Amino acid sequence: MILPDATLGVLGGGQLGRMFTIAARSMGYRVWVLEPDPHSPAGAIADRHLQAGYADRAALKELAAGCAAVTTEFENVPAEALEYLESRLPVRPGSAAVAVARDRIAEKTFIRDQGLDTAAFFAIHDADELEPACRSLHMPALLKTARLGYDGKGQVPVEGLADARRGFEALQGAACVLEERVDLAQELSVILVRGADGASTFYPVGENHHRDGILDTTRVPARVPERTARQALDMAGALADALDYVGVLAVEFFLTRDDRLLINEMAPRPHNSGHYTVDASLTSQFEQQVRMLCGLPAGATDLLSPVVMVNLLGDLWRDDRPPPWDALFAHPRAKLHLYGKKHARPGRKMGHYNCLAASGEDAAAEAEAIRRQLGGAPGDTGG
Repeated sequence: MILPDATLGVLGGGQLGRMFTIAARSMGYRVWVLEPDPHSPAGAIADRHLQAGYADRAALKELAAGCAAVTTEFENVPAEALEYLESRLPVRPGSAAVAVARDRIAEKTFIRDQGLDTAAFFAIHDADELEPACRSLHMPALLKTARLGYDGKGQVPVEGLADARRGFEALQGAACVLEERVDLAQELSVILVRGADGASTFYPVGENHHRDGILDTTRVPARVPERTARQALDMAGALADALDYVGVLAVEFFLTRDDRLLINEMAPRPHNSGHYTVDASLTSQFEQQVRMLCGLPAGATDLLSPVVMVNLLGDLWRDDRPPPWDALFAHPRAKLHLYGKKHARPGRKMGHYNCLAASGEDAAAEAEAIRRQLGGAPGDTGG
């Protein structure tokens, strides 16, 4: 076990790294952040900010020499950086699991190879593969870049072969997956924690709503039958076991109108849909990240209250003025979390708030009331 007063490293300086740093420091650890952005949210509060690229060998050497273990806040860290570090100290999750999660082709193929269901898809490496893929899939579909796509970026709607060809050209011929669009009833997610001993601990299933490809709200517990929730937990656990995963893992699902549960994607780190855990769970997903990195037992995941999490995007900062936070603070069961980002822009995640209440319906109603008071467009909190 790595105990408090040790130094932990994190690759990436965004909001997930910031919340990891807050959790680690509150537990008595020191944190070094490797991140090229001089104004990074995590670097601003870390004990040390190594301002360098993720593949900078001198910075990696310094990180390895000064830290007891290293984790990541996002999956697109260069593979060679993770491999260099894990040859010298514990890196959790490891490079093999991150390599699967960072590439949609590898990810979806791996999931399918475990006997777990996904939407029908084809890997597209060149334009000649588009015609047989379109012929085999039921339209409509989505063409998604295999790498670097997030929050709806790198995705093109496809109604037929002509759309697919135009989309592939627009994505500059990058490797893609062409994926059948499903008749969606709900989007769900599971946050789990898996230790080096192979034991997994699960949070309750969350119900997610997206807007323009970006997560808008998460409601917990999700309004699904117990058998569906149990199936989601079992599928997420089987995936973590197959990866021999160590750390916090998020698994996102599609629940179709004909009651099929399909794995959409996974994230090898804490996830936006798990932000509610900071206020509404006995142990937050970020404390769990520290625990798994340090070889400690998982904390309890009891849900203390029904909760709705709402993302705060830069669209609310009109004319560089922040939203009227006094309206939010007038709600005593709402909890605000801002990420310390210098500049707001449309679609950029600037923070979130959690609404806790006696019921999911009450939490959803309060979350929507706050959204209106902050000047946001109406959303779907499931109220």
